[in-house]
Amino acid sequence: MSDRAGAVVELAGRSIEVETISGDADKAAIVMLHEGLGSVAMWRDFPELLAQRTGRTVVAYSRYGHGRSEPLQEPRTPAYMHHEGETVLLALIAELELQRPVLFGHSDGASIALIFAARYPQAASALILEAPHVFVEEVTVASIARVKATLPETDVVQRLRRYHADAAKTFWGWNDIWLHPDFRGWDIRDCLGRITVPALLMQGRDDEYGTTLQLDTIAAALPSVDIHLFDRSGHSPHRTHPETVAELSAAFLARS
Repeated sequence: MSDRAGAVVELAGRSIEVETISGDADKAAIVMLHEGLGSVAMWRDFPELLAQRTGRTVVAYSRYGHGRSEPLQEPRTPAYMHHEGETVLLALIAELELQRPVLFGHSDGASIALIFAARYPQAASALILEAPHVFVEEVTVASIARVKATLPETDVVQRLRRYHADAAKTFWGWNDIWLHPDFRGWDIRDCLGRITVPALLMQGRDDEYGTTLQLDTIAAALPSVDIHLFDRSGHSPHRTHPETVAELSAAFLARS
């Protein structure tokens, strides 16, 4: 069993929750970047599984406004993923003294990983991306709007309380920005050509938050890409097929 350690660090003026699972110090660590409603705790046992399969140190952190990090105090802007990718993630890597880590991103986290890899081409060694977004699709907006519309009949916020210090602020921080008219123009396709590291792209065939056009767009721009689509899986293959995602990740990193 790997050693696990939790900590709170100051990054870009915010208190951020970080958990580290120790692994082989001679291999690049894996930094995990969660989805729009995610956190350290919402990865559940998957970081441990990934550490076991790859033999690497795995670092998971909750972004500002998520998990046990500092709760969100203001509305998000369309630049929130750029700020995370260009400023906060860079500070985290420096704080933990990580050398060219692998970035494992899910949904918003995958987009943040792409932004980082484009802004700092030599700072990461590889990308593992689940359900990445590089532009806003109508299916994404429609699904997020549906979550908002059905909120009175569901217990979404109640269920999120076990994972976040302020679940309501986390939920509305995510929902409000994705449904804001100014966010419809969010688009990072123009930065993809600056990415130089290999990438593993994964998506469920039943993903309710995006289509495979996202993967096709990334694959057309990056120098080396592997793609895997999961049957009987929606937006989170690491939850529906954890062993397969971990094994694919380990095999990808072994040959990258």
